[in-house]
Amino acid sequence: MAATMAALDTSRLTREDAIRAFLARAGWADAARDPIPGDASFRRYERLRRGAESAILMDAPPERENTRAFVNAQRYFAHAGYSAPTILFDGAEKGLLLLEDFGDESVSSRLRAAPQEEGAIYADAVTLLAGVAGQGLTHLETSGCHFAPYDAALLEQEVMLLAQWLLPEILPVGQAVEAVEAYAETWRGLLAQAELAPQVVTHRDYHADNLFLLANRQGVARIGLLDFQDAVLGRPAYDLVSLLEDARRDVAPGVVAENLARFAALTGVDEAALLREYAFYGAQRNAKILGIFTRLYRRDGKPRYLGMVPRVWRYFEHNLTHPALAPLKAWRERYITPPIEARILHLQQALTGEA
Repeated sequence: MAATMAALDTSRLTREDAIRAFLARAGWADAARDPIPGDASFRRYERLRRGAESAILMDAPPERENTRAFVNAQRYFAHAGYSAPTILFDGAEKGLLLLEDFGDESVSSRLRAAPQEEGAIYADAVTLLAGVAGQGLTHLETSGCHFAPYDAALLEQEVMLLAQWLLPEILPVGQAVEAVEAYAETWRGLLAQAELAPQVVTHRDYHADNLFLLANRQGVARIGLLDFQDAVLGRPAYDLVSLLEDARRDVAPGVVAENLARFAALTGVDEAALLREYAFYGAQRNAKILGIFTRLYRRDGKPRYLGMVPRVWRYFEHNLTHPALAPLKAWRERYITPPIEARILHLQQALTGEA
């Protein structure tokens, strides 16, 4: 059980003072601290070293991040038998956690060193997802954890990020207004027809950067899970899309096809139904990411994410080839003409002047 930090008034302290006080209470005041490269959120991580021991400090300012959501999801995944990092000391009310250190071997780093292992590693990751699907929501009540549903309102809010951030960058003002209205109407129709009843706790960022290989563990526990604070009650296909349509790396087409078939075989789900739902959540997730990456540049000053836009756009385009998404494909053909698509594929250069 994680230790809990007693009430600590940090209102008059700087963030660094609060962190030092937290580490002192956790018994890690004398640890060496090394920053870990960050992600797209406002969270910040450090690796702490104290002799042969190590731990991870999560610094998630409460005004920006919901650390309690991380604690909730950690409790659930650990309860369900998966490797989520143990919380060694809990200061979530101040946005601070001390976590078990999973090391440096993420799936993405391993595959950069050993690309020939892609098939085997992705097979393990999909086997884990099939296990999650097989358990369904059976562990939810006994875990004492609670998650919001991934319902039509939230899904629509996310797909509209493309309309709010990407479309104004690539379309003339008058045309953008019309395109946004048509886009919203198209998605409302698709959402009204979709099967959204929750079946699993959806990780929501299940991709190579957030999966770690733990050599001293066996079976599904060999894969360590991180960045699950946005977990919701959703459908299994969403995490499949997160894994196989990774914004940060290309997955070999054969590996994608093999693992979609693998998931269908392991879960007993009809493969045609799986492919339909996979295309739906692929279009939804990739539309969201296109909006988020544009926002990260325009609002948060992080241009490097624009370099991933062409890959995500290609995923989105492929999703639209499924007959179930014909209305969205028609919208794309009307408003995203070849010159507009060229602007998307060169968005980084168009917005920053950098190739």
